[in-house]
Amino acid sequence: MAKRPSPRTSARDAPMPSKQEVLDYIRESPTPVGKREIARAFQIKGDRRADLKALLREIEDEGLIDRGRKRRLAPSGALPEVAVIQVDDAYDEDGALLAKPTGPHAEITAEIVMGEAGRRSEPAKPGDRVLARLERRGAGRYEAFPIRILKSGPDKVLGAITKTGKHKGGPVWALQSVDRKQDRTYTLVRPPEHLSEGDLVLARPLPTRRGDREAEAIEVIGRADDPRAFSLIAIHKNAIPVAFPEAALAEAEAGAVPNLGAREDLRAIPLVTIDGADARDFDDAVWAESDPDPKNPGGFRLIVAIADVAEYVKADGALDKAARLRGNSVYFPDRVVPMLPERLSNDLCSLRPNENRACLAAHMTLDRHGHLVAHRFTRGLMRSAARLTYEQVQDAQDGQPDETTEPLLEPVIRPLYQAYTALLAAREKRGTLELDLPERKVTLGEDGHVATIKPRPRLDSHRLIEEFMIAANVAAAEALEAKQRGGQPPIMYRIHEPPPMDKVEALRQSLEAMGLPMAKGAVIQPRLLTGLLDQAAEAGKGQIVSDIVLRAQSQACYRSENAGHFGLALRRYCHFTSPIRRYSDLLVHRALIGACRLGEGGLSKAEIEAFDETAELISATERRAISAERDAMDRYVTAFLSDRVGAAFDGRISGVQRFGLFVTLEETGADGLAPVSTLPWDRYDHDEAHQCLVGQETRQAFTLGDRVRVKLVEANPLTGGMAFEILEGGRPAPKNAGRSSRRGGMRKGPRRPKVGGGRIRRR
Repeated sequence: MAKRPSPRTSARDAPMPSKQEVLDYIRESPTPVGKREIARAFQIKGDRRADLKALLREIEDEGLIDRGRKRRLAPSGALPEVAVIQVDDAYDEDGALLAKPTGPHAEITAEIVMGEAGRRSEPAKPGDRVLARLERRGAGRYEAFPIRILKSGPDKVLGAITKTGKHKGGPVWALQSVDRKQDRTYTLVRPPEHLSEGDLVLARPLPTRRGDREAEAIEVIGRADDPRAFSLIAIHKNAIPVAFPEAALAEAEAGAVPNLGAREDLRAIPLVTIDGADARDFDDAVWAESDPDPKNPGGFRLIVAIADVAEYVKADGALDKAARLRGNSVYFPDRVVPMLPERLSNDLCSLRPNENRACLAAHMTLDRHGHLVAHRFTRGLMRSAARLTYEQVQDAQDGQPDETTEPLLEPVIRPLYQAYTALLAAREKRGTLELDLPERKVTLGEDGHVATIKPRPRLDSHRLIEEFMIAANVAAAEALEAKQRGGQPPIMYRIHEPPPMDKVEALRQSLEAMGLPMAKGAVIQPRLLTGLLDQAAEAGKGQIVSDIVLRAQSQACYRSENAGHFGLALRRYCHFTSPIRRYSDLLVHRALIGACRLGEGGLSKAEIEAFDETAELISATERRAISAERDAMDRYVTAFLSDRVGAAFDGRISGVQRFGLFVTLEETGADGLAPVSTLPWDRYDHDEAHQCLVGQETRQAFTLGDRVRVKLVEANPLTGGMAFEILEGGRPAPKNAGRSSRRGGMRKGPRRPKVGGGRIRRR
């Protein structure tokens, strides 16, 4: 530490600091300093300032310090007070994200730990380039405080490697991006050893002054011909964190199932979990019975017990920081990227049968119409009576129980279905939006290749669990609102706002083009849209209309201000039932623990202050997860169809643009583009009002929702892109379709060739 003069020593008597003392002072300052600050620290005044200036010039000439912005001084090789950094996907021992310098400071070796973002700046995530304020925490160590996130092109690119030649005796490698939205090729500079054709390489684009693109390899993540690489591509492309910090893993390993203590003993109640056959974590258990209270004839008592994740994940700890950064688990056909380490997600927080587990339980009372009339929340200890699958429960209800469900049929399963019937009646009465969106299930063979792609069945047992979870989520929102005073505790609402007017008008035009009129200016309610979906189903267009209605919806998100849930027709709603895989639910648990005085584990002061920032973050991580899951699914489906190029398929037109038709295959749900050049010969007008392409001479129209027969002409598993050629389809155009659009610009198909003055058609 640099020796400074005593406050009692006059400036006249203060000794001139040595070169080493000045250097130590500059090095120990958390930020660059100016000459005035150095003079003040060593009480140098008057004419002696000239001596200090000469000393600083001498130190600078020796290369020991650098002069930066506003002539402020820092140790040579130090980073400036404000710099652009890139957030890495690595963590320090405390679970904080690390970053590295970029641009003109990229060659400086430094350890940069990401600090908390301010209220006006969004949190940084792996892959972000950030303008940050830097404070030194020692030699070569800094803490960074984000000022703003810079959005300037891709920070990383994932691509497949091909050899394009040799240079100075070594191979020249080209990297072709696997992102179909960024169809770019880069030349790898300083390629790692042992590269081979077909490797998947994660690289960092480099700035160049020439027109070519160069990138530096970060790591080889797999082989392009390995089907398991499709999930890896989606993970890296969407910058999803995979590895947990050591501190987070240590916290998870230290967890243990608590004793009963002040918890409510629920172990005698036959709560059961009902999940998919391939599920590995069971975070919700259910139970129901007829309400014995004579004041509630025909009513029911329900319990939805949820794993008490707040018992193990403490606010602001390393495990909590890692979970917040992820926001949610991400699911792929071959793997799961969990929000929490497996010690929690598959063990301590998994409600496995016949094992004591900590839980947070929603006790609810329904009247005979399925309305929620009372609820309370407790912290409990439970023992699941059975781990059941949707198929098992449905078979038992339909009269085909197995050895596991037979003893549970009358005391457990029948009451669950009776309560579900009441909840379903309430749902139908309030008029929810009922979209027909079948989920595709990809089954992989032992070699990792796709064996089958089939729609997941939708059973009443699936809907039963959904209705129980919705009821618990509503109860949680109501309980928190009843306890809220002066804005505390804050509530993490799950909101879904009505569709905006521009999307409503686009939806109206699309529906009219399909023969489903919707009054212009009509007040959009979920019930209205469900009625149109029912009409579409009767006309054999239920699936495509569901997709169109879905695209017109506002995106659901998290917010601390309530705006209701349009799709579920609910005034208040929050997520409570999946804290293993959604950070929002963990925040709701903590809010309930604090508001209902259920012990330790409530919201911390820091969480409350950052509540709105967290809402934006987890809304973004949810969108990221959806994008990654869709990316992987597209690639798996494309790989499944890649050996069927040239085959014909039935599909429906799911989108109409000037450049062609988007087609969804009926067999697999795969999507692809049929360029306008593949349509029967003609010159085509794009009619937005009728949502169709219309031939000027033949008056043949290809309209949204129409069935078509297509040939698969291209399937690229690495990008997930497919191209089709129209073989059959089209119908006579409506009377005015296409004509009014000619003045606005015409889209031409291939010109008709002339042979001996005659005309021929090209297919």
